[in-house]
Amino acid sequence: MLLETHGPRVHRRHAPRLGLLSLALLVALAPHVAPRAQTQGLSDLDRARAHQMLELIRSDLRKHYFDAGYRGIDLDAWFKEADSKLDASTSLGQAWGVIAQALTQFNDSHTSFIPPARSARVEYGWQMKLVGDRCYISAVKPGSEAAKRGLAVGDEVVGLDGYAPTRENLWKLKYMYYRLRPRAGARLLLRKPDGKEQQLDVPAKVQETRQIVNPADTIEYWQLVRDEQDESRLHRNRFYEAGPDLIVWKMPSFNQLEGDVDSAMAKVRGYKSLVLDLRDNRGGYVDTLEHMVGYFFDRDVKVADFKGRRETKPLVAKTRGEKAYRGRVLVLVDSESASGAEIFARLMQIEKRGTVIGDRTAGAVMRSRYHSHTSGINVVAYWGVTVTDADVVMTDGKSLEHVGVTPDEVGVPTPAEMAAGRDPVLARAAALAGVRLDPEKAGALFPLEWRK
Repeated sequence: MLLETHGPRVHRRHAPRLGLLSLALLVALAPHVAPRAQTQGLSDLDRARAHQMLELIRSDLRKHYFDAGYRGIDLDAWFKEADSKLDASTSLGQAWGVIAQALTQFNDSHTSFIPPARSARVEYGWQMKLVGDRCYISAVKPGSEAAKRGLAVGDEVVGLDGYAPTRENLWKLKYMYYRLRPRAGARLLLRKPDGKEQQLDVPAKVQETRQIVNPADTIEYWQLVRDEQDESRLHRNRFYEAGPDLIVWKMPSFNQLEGDVDSAMAKVRGYKSLVLDLRDNRGGYVDTLEHMVGYFFDRDVKVADFKGRRETKPLVAKTRGEKAYRGRVLVLVDSESASGAEIFARLMQIEKRGTVIGDRTAGAVMRSRYHSHTSGINVVAYWGVTVTDADVVMTDGKSLEHVGVTPDEVGVPTPAEMAAGRDPVLARAAALAGVRLDPEKAGALFPLEWRK
């Protein structure tokens, strides 16, 4: 998700952005719904608050949504129907689902409901992603219940609680499982690398937390700060020097300060070739993207146009001059590369500045702003909504939303390679730069780090 921060500095959590919030960041921003909370009754007070939330979201859409026609949706009629559904809701989980459905109807990757904090944090112990047009287990936490029950990297996810994951619906499934309605477990229908199918019930780890945040509770506030700092540690820049002529930069997101980009570019400047690994990079701040682009051109370059409701504004990156990187650039992307990462990769193609290798990207490219809200008086529940305020049109006149970036060279690992921890895509990029990097070694360079 790209957040625009031009002009006076604002708190970045509330600024407009390009790219999806990563699942990990969503975890950091607000604790999860406890599985047991989904069955709790809905009090009159909670129902009234849900109606108030819905009205505030409708107001945010009216003021800020980039399409004045709301993509053909009759906003008043749709929200009136949602209000009726809230009257019939019998649990908080149902109420949040009604509100979320009012937004997912837009089929917009950047407009979504972030519900209030609840009383538990859920960790599934495994992750999945699309590789080509199939969904695979991409990571399993060592020692987790998932690992103990035999779930393994490279297993194809044929079904998730009855849903078949596809490129069209996976982001909605992840939103449901990680943000809207986390569950006490999942039933997976798997296809093992040998072709055999297996049904596996995998329970999640549920950690009790405090239900809501009291702004007067400084201990609780600083615990949230520490949690976010711990989460940031998992998303730092990492590097591998593959000899005197090649460096690999694993860039996890554009949710970082320009000074972080300066430090990274100072590190890569002396190498003839750079492999910029944007796999799993979900986007980030507009300013960071603009700042970074300036390091790859010896001239000012137009990145894209932001097409809003009332006007279209160009995003132009100013060259960093003598500090600009002049070496060869190879950009790695996959199905989890979104928004800011997609824009950077496509710009490298359009300007013929670099070679893009990997899988087709997410096709989640809009600009949005997070609007924070509160419910309650003495004790306050924090919640919010991200609203798309601009489409992003590249300099070839095309939008990447629901399209993505097709790499110059398509490369994806096989299930067997995933299971063995090999990374043939990074190995191929190194080969193009004239450096031999064994796929096994490539796969071990940047291991996934789990939350503590």
